[in-house]
Amino acid sequence: MPTNSWSWEHDAMNTALARRVARLEQHFRQIVEERMRGVPLLHPGLTVQALGFELHAPTPDEGEGAPAWASGVLITPWFMNLLRLPLVALTPMQAVERGWLASGHSGRRELGGQHFEFLGASEGDAQVGELGAFECCSLFSPMFEFADHAAAVATGAEVLRVLRTPAPTPEPVPARRGFLFGRSAVSAEGRR
Repeated sequence: MPTNSWSWEHDAMNTALARRVARLEQHFRQIVEERMRGVPLLHPGLTVQALGFELHAPTPDEGEGAPAWASGVLITPWFMNLLRLPLVALTPMQAVERGWLASGHSGRRELGGQHFEFLGASEGDAQVGELGAFECCSLFSPMFEFADHAAAVATGAEVLRVLRTPAPTPEPVPARRGFLFGRSAVSAEGRR
């Protein structure tokens, strides 16, 4: 039976994505326990959760050799961010070479037909077990306006739903002349 290479590649990318998202959550849980312990900015009713990460192919403006990436929402007890996460861990230098924003630098990125201001970030130098470079766009910070974790998850899910729902295609408007004479714009234009 012949193998479907696209299917195998897609399965491999989904597996890689699941590993990256698990690493993302693990890394930020570690930050909560180590770097953020005792910081009054933390909402005690929230935890770290990655929502709805979905694969994207590199865009032409990201340059030659740019990795596939995923977008989704990251909820933590102190922020909710829209993230662009390379499918493979990249050092900050590798990220910049492949068209990603340098750590601390901002730039406009298109996502879901909208433009957002993203910030380049890096957690570790992409060594084994480190997250590496990514890009983030702040949605909420701090998180005290959320009653509980379920409310934060519902908000993050709604953000992704809006970004991933295709905009309606505008219906063609007949030309004024065609409308006045009861002809469609196409047939009216074709008779000129």
